[in-house]
Amino acid sequence: MFRHVSHEGLGTLALLLDKAKIPWSYVDTAQKGVEFPPIKNILGLVVMGGPMGVYQQKEFPFLTKEIRYLKRVITAKKPVLGVCLGSQLIARALGARVYPHRVKEIGWCPIQITAQGQNFFFEKPPKTSMVFQWHGDTFDIPQGAVRLATSPLCKNQAFRYGKNVLALQFHLEVDRSMIEDWLSQPGAESEMSSVGPKTKSEIRAQFFRFPALHHLASSVFNRFLSCF
Repeated sequence: MFRHVSHEGLGTLALLLDKAKIPWSYVDTAQKGVEFPPIKNILGLVVMGGPMGVYQQKEFPFLTKEIRYLKRVITAKKPVLGVCLGSQLIARALGARVYPHRVKEIGWCPIQITAQGQNFFFEKPPKTSMVFQWHGDTFDIPQGAVRLATSPLCKNQAFRYGKNVLALQFHLEVDRSMIEDWLSQPGAESEMSSVGPKTKSEIRAQFFRFPALHHLASSVFNRFLSCF
């Protein structure tokens, strides 16, 4: 599992991996000298979020290494899941453009699941779901990929590529303690205030949404884990 910062880990996905008896470990890609495992030795790859942008490869040269590795993992037809920055890295590895969006999405936001997404995510899916967002960048849908979700503020929220690659711009893996940790990070107050003066209180006021989020996460993640 590729992790870019310590506070953006697997969250509730770790519980599902353990339940499915799928072994996993973190590779902290931003650490100097870290080695990526041989692709033949991995069952699949999950790429988590982070505050950097895919286009900041000069400032964060490890991103270039990640993109090259992702290309090889996808070519090897291993299961790949990307969350937030991870989804953007997948898009870039597949040749799509990743760039700053005109607005940031921070907090609880609605997504609309496309017809293809409904077939992929659920047996009887809701057309609209509330998910947790924290991003300022977006991506184009790669050639050959299928859009699974969209939103009023950001057209491209999720896509799949082939049978084994899933990219999610939003966060299904979060729980209350994880979000509280994010709210306390340096720079979080400034980011939230750029969206609205009450963003932090509005995030906490909607913690009641966790049961529905975790239900959605279980459906989506288990569908992905079935690829292993």
